Amino acid sequence: MVFKYLKLYIVAYYFYMPTKTLLLYKTCCSILCFLIFNNLKAQELPPIKIVTPQEYGAENQNWDISQSADNLIYVANNGGLLEYNGAEWKLYAVPNKSIVRSVKAIDNKVFTGSFMDFGYWQKNKLGVLEYYSLKEIFNLELIEGEQFWNIEYVDDWLIFQSLSRIYLINLKNQKVRLIEAKTSIGKIINVNNNVYYQELGGGLFKIKNGKGTVVNDEPFFKENKIITILERENELLYLTENKGFYRFVNNQAIKWETPLDTDKLSVYNAIKLKNGNIVIGTISNGVYFLNPDGSLKYKLNRQKGISNNTVLSLFEDNYKNIWLGLDNGINYINNSSRFRVYTDNDGKLGTIYTSLVHNDFLYIGTNQGVFYKNRNKATSFNFIEGTKGQVWMLKSIDNTLFCGHDKGTLIIENNAIKQLIDTVPGTWDFKPINNSKELILQGNYKGLHILKKENNKWTYRNQLKGLNMSSRFFETIDTTIYVNHELKGLYKLKVDSNFDEILEQKQLKFSDIGNGSNIIKFNKELLYASSTGVYKLVDKEFKKDTLYTSLFSNYNRLTTLMNIKEDTTKLWRYSDDNISIISNGTISNKPKLINIPIDKNLVNSVAGFENMTQVDNNNYLIGTSNGYLVLNNLNKSNTIDLNINIDAIEVYKIDEPKFKISNIGTIDLKNKQNNIEFHYSFPFFNTIVKNKYQYQLLGLSDKWSSWTQNTSQLFENLPYGEYTFNVRGNSGNNTTNTASYKFTIERPFYLSNIAICIYVILCLFLFKAIDLYYKKQQKRVLLNTQRKLSRKELENKQQLTQLTNEKLKLDIENKNRELAISTMSIIKKNEFLNTIKKELTKAKLDSNVAAVLKIIDKNINNTDDWKFFQEAFNNADKDFLNKIKTKHNTLTPNDLKLCAYLRLNLSSKEIAPLLNISSRSVEVKRYRLRKKMNLPHETSLTNYILEL
Repeated sequence: MVFKYLKLYIVAYYFYMPTKTLLLYKTCCSILCFLIFNNLKAQELPPIKIVTPQEYGAENQNWDISQSADNLIYVANNGGLLEYNGAEWKLYAVPNKSIVRSVKAIDNKVFTGSFMDFGYWQKNKLGVLEYYSLKEIFNLELIEGEQFWNIEYVDDWLIFQSLSRIYLINLKNQKVRLIEAKTSIGKIINVNNNVYYQELGGGLFKIKNGKGTVVNDEPFFKENKIITILERENELLYLTENKGFYRFVNNQAIKWETPLDTDKLSVYNAIKLKNGNIVIGTISNGVYFLNPDGSLKYKLNRQKGISNNTVLSLFEDNYKNIWLGLDNGINYINNSSRFRVYTDNDGKLGTIYTSLVHNDFLYIGTNQGVFYKNRNKATSFNFIEGTKGQVWMLKSIDNTLFCGHDKGTLIIENNAIKQLIDTVPGTWDFKPINNSKELILQGNYKGLHILKKENNKWTYRNQLKGLNMSSRFFETIDTTIYVNHELKGLYKLKVDSNFDEILEQKQLKFSDIGNGSNIIKFNKELLYASSTGVYKLVDKEFKKDTLYTSLFSNYNRLTTLMNIKEDTTKLWRYSDDNISIISNGTISNKPKLINIPIDKNLVNSVAGFENMTQVDNNNYLIGTSNGYLVLNNLNKSNTIDLNINIDAIEVYKIDEPKFKISNIGTIDLKNKQNNIEFHYSFPFFNTIVKNKYQYQLLGLSDKWSSWTQNTSQLFENLPYGEYTFNVRGNSGNNTTNTASYKFTIERPFYLSNIAICIYVILCLFLFKAIDLYYKKQQKRVLLNTQRKLSRKELENKQQLTQLTNEKLKLDIENKNRELAISTMSIIKKNEFLNTIKKELTKAKLDSNVAAVLKIIDKNINNTDDWKFFQEAFNNADKDFLNKIKTKHNTLTPNDLKLCAYLRLNLSSKEIAPLLNISSRSVEVKRYRLRKKMNLPHETSLTNYILEL
C-alpha cells in the first residue's frame, strides 16, 4: 500500500512540477521507481547449476573459461587447468604449479597463461592432456613476476597479454612479436578480429601489423578503466569499470543509459551473447542480464540462485548456456533450457497444488493459501487475505474464479475473497453439470454437492444424498455420475434429473487395480486410468484400451494421469524421468505420446497432487514443492546434435594397479589383462535432464544395457576373444553417434599357437610313445603268453607226470594187491600143505606117504614163491630192501624176508607159514632182528619198518 501511494505521488508531481526542474526530477523518479520495482521482482529464471570447489576438485577462484571444438569446457583455476566433459571434472597442474589466469581452446589445442609461463595443452593417445611451454619453445625472456591474463587468436596469431607486455606468436611460421607498454595494460579486447587494449593513463590502442597504435587518447580513455568493448548497431559501446556504458560520437563520450547506472557497481567483465543480449559480471553484486536495448532482463545474485556475487569470468558455450567463473566456485545458467524456474527461496508460498491465469493475474494455490502476481510484470507474489490453509483447486467458470479450499468454497474477485459460498470442508474440484451455466457439481471430503447461480450469485444448493465418500475425481454424463476414490475404486451413480439424490450406486470392478487412479473426460470419451492401464467406456462398460495402455507399458514409475488445466486437448503424467503428454494425432484420433525429459528430483511434488496449467499459448506451469517450473512449447523438440566419446580406457590384472591404454584404434590385450573399464561422456550441460548412457559389449552379449547415469563400465574376467564395446547417450534426444572400441583378449598360453604346436609335438611324441609302449606291451604279452604256454606245457607235463605217477601208484597199489593176494595165496597154500602134512604125518608112514611129504615140503619151501614175492614186493616198495639193507648191513636174507613181511604189516601167525616155521620161531626171529637193528625196547619193530 505504501508503494501504491508513493507511485501516485510521483506521477502527480511529475505532471505539475516546474519545467526547469523536470529533467532533474525525471532522473530521480526513474532511479526511485527502479529501486522500488527492482526490490519487488520475483522472476522465472533459467535453471542454474552450482558446482562447488569440492565437486570439481580444485581451488576456489576461476579466472577464465573456454570451450573446445568437441564441446569440452576448460576453466583457468587457481589450482591449474580444469577440464569438464559433461560427466566429470579433471584438474591438470602446470609444471610450475602456479595459478592459471587465462585459457583459450583452439582446434585440438588448449592455450593457457599462468605465472611466468604460457603454452598449450594437447591430448596424447591415452586421452590425457600434456603441456608444452611456448616460453621454452621460443626461448623467451619474461619480466620477473609476469602473469598472462588474456589470450586471443586472430589471423593465425596467438596473442598473450600480461600487465606489461603483449606477445604475438605465429605457430605456423614460428614467428614472435613483442609489444611493450609504457604503463599497465588493462585488457586485450577482440571486436570482430580487431584487437584493442588500453594502457592505463595512456589511452586506447589497437594492434596493427604487430604493433600497438593509438586509437584514442582522449581523457575518457585515460581516466576510466575499460572493461570491454561491444559492437551495437554499427557502433562501439565502451563499458567502464564503475560508470557504465558509453558511446563515442564525434570524439565525445556519450552515456548509454542502462540499469547499471543506478547501482554502484564495480564491473569486472562482460560479454555479448549470440542473441544480442549483454551479460555483465560484477564484484560483489552478481551478474546482470541486459536486453539488446540496454533494459534489464534479470539479475542474478546469491538471493536469486547463484552461489557467489563476485563474477571473475563469463562465457557462452555452443549450446547458449552461460558459464560463470566465480570467486568461489563455478555456475552455469541453462539458458537453452525449455524450462524457467521460480524458486520460493523464503519458503513463504509452500507446496503448489493448483494454479491458474485469470484476468492477466497468475494465481497459485498452495498449502499456505492463495497467492497472486501480475503475469506480465516481474513483481512478487501477494497473499490473498482469508485464504490461509490448504488450497486444492483454482478454476475459472463463466469468468468467475472459484477456490476449492480446506475450509470450503470461495469466490475470488479483484484479488480478494468476494464470497464464501459454503463451509462444507475440503472442496476438491468444480465442474458444470452437463455444460450448464447455472449448476456446478463440486467434490468434497464427504460426497458431492451442488452449487446454483441465482440472480447472478452463486449459492450452495444441496448435497447428493447417499454418498459420504471423498470425491476428488468425478465426471458426469447426463444423470450418471462416475466418482473415483484412489483407494476404494470407481463408483457409478444414477441420480434424479434434478440432482437431488442418488437413485442407484454401484462399484465397478476391474481385472487389475493399480495406484494413482482417475476418471477423465478426454476427446469426447470417458477414460478410467491407473498405473496398470487405461480403460475406455464402450457401450456402458469399461474395457481396457490397448492403444492408451501401450503408451506407458515400458515405464516403471507412473503418476496419476490427469487433464492439463486450461488445455482440454491434452493429458499428462510423470513417467519415470519424463513429463508425458498425450494428445490426438493431427490426422487421426489415435493418441500420440510426447515425452519431455526432466529430473524427478527437480520436480519433487507430492504424489497424487501433481499439477500442470496452461498459462498462455506456449507456456505451461508445473507446480513443485518449493516453487514452480514454466515449460515453453510442449511440441518443441531438442535439435542439438550430441556426440558421445570414449574418454579413457583402463586395464588391469587381478590384484595389480590399473593402467590406461589408447582409446584410438584397436588393441590386443594379454590374457590376464582381461579386466577393462571404459569411461565415456558427451558434453551436454543440462540442469533439467540428467545425461544417461547405454552400453553393449559385442562378443559377450548382443543386448544393450538399461539406461543409467553411470559414466563408466567395468568388465571383469572376460574370456579370450574379439570384442566391440559400443556406448550411446541420451539427454532428451539420443546422441547422433555410437562410440565404439574394438579390442581382443589373447588366448591363454595353453591355447596359443606355440602351445598348440607344442601340443601337436607332444601328441606325436605321445602317439609314438604309446605305439612303442603298446609294442613293448605286445612283446611283453607275447612273452607272457609264451611263458604261460611254457608254464601250461610244464603244468601239463606235471599233470601228465602226476597222472603217470597216479597211474604208477595205481599200478603199485595193484601190485600191492597182487602182492597181498599172492602172499595170502602162498600163506593159504602153505597152511593147506601144512595141514595136509600134519594129517599125513599122523597116518602110517609108508613110502608113498613119505614121497608125498617130500613134495609138500618142497612146495612149502619153494624158492620160486619167494622170487615171485620179492619181485612183487620190489615193484610195490622199490627202495625199501635197499634202504634197510643200507641202514642195517648186518641183516641176512632171512632177516630181509622177515622185514618185507613186517612191511606188509603181517602178524607173526601170518608170517609163520611163509617161513615154514612156527609162530614162536617168528617171535624169536623178531627178537633177534630188533637186536640187530639196535632198537630200543619201547620202539615197535613193525612201526619202525613201516616208517622207513
